[in-house]
Amino acid sequence: MTDEINEIIRVLQLTTYDEDEWDADNLTVMKKAQNAISGKLQPALDWLGDPMALKGGIGEKSLRQILEYAVKVADRSLPHDSDIIKKSVGDIQSMADALCELRHDGKGASPQAQSLSKGIQQKLHELNGVLSRAVLNVEKSGIQQPAHTVAGRVEQAQRWLANPSLDDRGLGQQAIQLVVEEGRKVGEGLPPAHKGEIFALCNEVDSLSRQLADMCRRGLGNTPQAQAVARNLSAKLHELKNKIQMAVVNRVVEDFIDTTTPLKQFTDAVLAPEGTPGRESNFKDKAHGLQEFSTRAAKTARMVAAGGSSNKKLVEALLTSANQVESLTPQLINAGRIRMVYPDNKAADEHFENLRRQYAESITKMRNLADEATDTTSFIRASEESILRHTANCEDAIKTHQPQKMVDNTSSIARLANRVLMVAKQESDNSEDPFFVNRVNVAADQLQSSVTPMVQDAKGVAMNINDLIAQTRWRDSNRALINAVGQVRQAVTVYPEIPPPPPLDMNALHIDDHAPPRPPLPGGEHPPPRPPPPETDDEDEMHFPLPQANQPILMAAHGLHQEVRQWSSKDNEIVAAARRMALLMAKLSELVRGDSGSKKELIACAKAIAEASEEVTRLAKELARQCTDKRMRTNLLQVCERIPTIGTQLKILSTVKATMLGAQGTEEDQEATDMLVGNAQNLMQSVKETVRAAEAASIKIRTDAGIRLRWIRKQPWYQY
Repeated sequence: MTDEINEIIRVLQLTTYDEDEWDADNLTVMKKAQNAISGKLQPALDWLGDPMALKGGIGEKSLRQILEYAVKVADRSLPHDSDIIKKSVGDIQSMADALCELRHDGKGASPQAQSLSKGIQQKLHELNGVLSRAVLNVEKSGIQQPAHTVAGRVEQAQRWLANPSLDDRGLGQQAIQLVVEEGRKVGEGLPPAHKGEIFALCNEVDSLSRQLADMCRRGLGNTPQAQAVARNLSAKLHELKNKIQMAVVNRVVEDFIDTTTPLKQFTDAVLAPEGTPGRESNFKDKAHGLQEFSTRAAKTARMVAAGGSSNKKLVEALLTSANQVESLTPQLINAGRIRMVYPDNKAADEHFENLRRQYAESITKMRNLADEATDTTSFIRASEESILRHTANCEDAIKTHQPQKMVDNTSSIARLANRVLMVAKQESDNSEDPFFVNRVNVAADQLQSSVTPMVQDAKGVAMNINDLIAQTRWRDSNRALINAVGQVRQAVTVYPEIPPPPPLDMNALHIDDHAPPRPPLPGGEHPPPRPPPPETDDEDEMHFPLPQANQPILMAAHGLHQEVRQWSSKDNEIVAAARRMALLMAKLSELVRGDSGSKKELIACAKAIAEASEEVTRLAKELARQCTDKRMRTNLLQVCERIPTIGTQLKILSTVKATMLGAQGTEEDQEATDMLVGNAQNLMQSVKETVRAAEAASIKIRTDAGIRLRWIRKQPWYQY
């Protein structure tokens, strides 16, 4: 019976949505990889044992996939285990390549091939043992994995700062350190004034983090001084996160403003005829310029990837594109050198053209991905500010009589306007709301019609920099372009409902000279009933227990509770269901630890959690069906569709755990507990993400949908 249950659990784990790995901890990813290796081991061994098996078959593919999964485990293992696994993978890879060569040549039955086959089989069994030890060592160490994005790391840090005395094995401080490192990376590419500002903030966050960690080491994590440092650090960390995100948006705007000129100048240098004065030095300069541009653009793409996009596929595409651009650049420069030395060689010319075309496509794709990963409103606002800076440069060019400076800056303005147009078109294509689409299209058409007049008027100024009439015409058309960009920004921005602020003029409040009449005393023999208490979630807030280091399930429940407590559950069924799940999971934590309750209560609690998770999924899907934003809808469906599967796993695992309540401390009980803990953490994380995605999607609901979810913060925005 236990074997069948374990098999069901294994299948359910394998059918969980792949995005889980993006947010999963090291141990979960390693165990999933280990399960996958177990499933592929037999086909690989069968292929190795068959001398006539061909190269490229299922057996060889299984062997290659085992090595890929082994590397995934190695990347998350402790250093000593990681080195052993990677060495073993390298040995098996080399031996497998040699065996494939022999079989391809028809020598699969030769003594050499047979020896290689037996050697690989032996090393595979050894690798399997090493992987098991690596997983066990990570499990014993309790080390958790920092998040992939700045926003995720800030969230991990906030969990530590909410309860500094809790031993999270250094995860919170490590997350803060990674945010600081990212801030310094971003700061390197900023102008001196902004660079100094972000560096000072990084130093302040780093200092506060070390100060708090030192207090925790001395057992002072619960003191008022530590709590004050934690609050200050939390505020500074959020400030740093916002500055990083703003700086990344500005870099996306500035670094990708002109992706064609560096390549065009390099191409012109390569194609310059022999005998052209300064041909060699010009080639070196343009090659250096292309290399610098590629390096900076790739670095910016990586910053965008780390900046917090929740779309794993988009982030991976960005990283792949950045690697491709960096890889292509030296190849293109070498091909350009060969083409320049041998201008009449057709093969050299074709090779250079192919690489040039490939580079142009890669850099354009990387720019488009970076634009897509950046918040639209922030991107357009940053583009607007950049246009204003280039406008000021144009005015300076007119004053100092520099026509070329005028041309360069107006070209940048036109490029920025065209990028805003591209982003507006993406937003229009992404929406199914006819009113929103029409509003964006009208604003985009107006912007498009203002670009050409501005460029033409700028040419008139450049041709005669002293022509006052031409200057006036350009200023008018440029002002129209700037206004059109602002209208596009307003068109794509959807404003959520916010509670009204209190009266600004407090002096306007007054008390009448005459007090109102006193109400009559209640009549009758019995006093009137006490009025019902106001609808509030304070009771839940008061009674939710604080987790300790040895309560991982309660810690996961507390994380969800902290996420939903910022929203009122009145008129919001998703928040109410998520809050109910957090409370039920806290109860499950007590039952699993054996602090109270029976087997029946444990199973009933798990069943109630699964039912609540189905309710969250139903509400989220209903909301997604009415969302007019395709990206938001897809994201909401992706995060909520994991929940039922994980909820089903929870019921099975809880049943297994319930059968072992009287046998705590055994190896089987520990294994069941570990699986239950991982499942609870995944479930709470998925519900947390669903709540966030639902809140984002709720501002783009069809007006005739009939769905009314009110997202009201407990603390109004004007009190922050």
